[in-house]
Amino acid sequence: MTPTIILGAIVAVPLALLMILRINAALVFLSLCLGDVLVQFVADDANSFISLLQSTHATQATDTVATGSNFIRLVLLLLPVLLTAIFMIKTVKGAKLLLNILPAAGVGLLGGLLVVPLLSPGLSTNIIQSSLWLQVTKAQNLIVGSSAMVCLLVLWLQRPKAGGGSEKHSKHHG
Repeated sequence: MTPTIILGAIVAVPLALLMILRINAALVFLSLCLGDVLVQFVADDANSFISLLQSTHATQATDTVATGSNFIRLVLLLLPVLLTAIFMIKTVKGAKLLLNILPAAGVGLLGGLLVVPLLSPGLSTNIIQSSLWLQVTKAQNLIVGSSAMVCLLVLWLQRPKAGGGSEKHSKHHG
């Protein structure tokens, strides 16, 4: 497969799943951000722990260790996303589904930016060397910033309406 098709699938599949399963994409976007924080702050310790457990076994080649490290990073990145998606299935109803398209696109785009470097070395290198990846990385600040703002706006629009006055009108002053 060409890098363009693979990158397109990495972006389009989450978008399609979020829309088809009516999952709140803004919360999934925030879970993806959490996953990235876990990768930054927990992955090295997780890898050290796993290496410690494996130290009793025969020594491994460096490529295997690097691949294992990337696998741990992918798990840390995507586990919060997967769990949020599972818990949020069918939570977007009615006209809010149309509003969900922009955060879903943000999940796909940010997911691509974060996942591609963690793929197997051959696949990752093929994608990173493509002209499309160069364009995506040039736009990464715009992708992250605009996706974050769109997700916040969608979340703010989803907040419950104020009491509606039903409690106020039910009291009689007398």
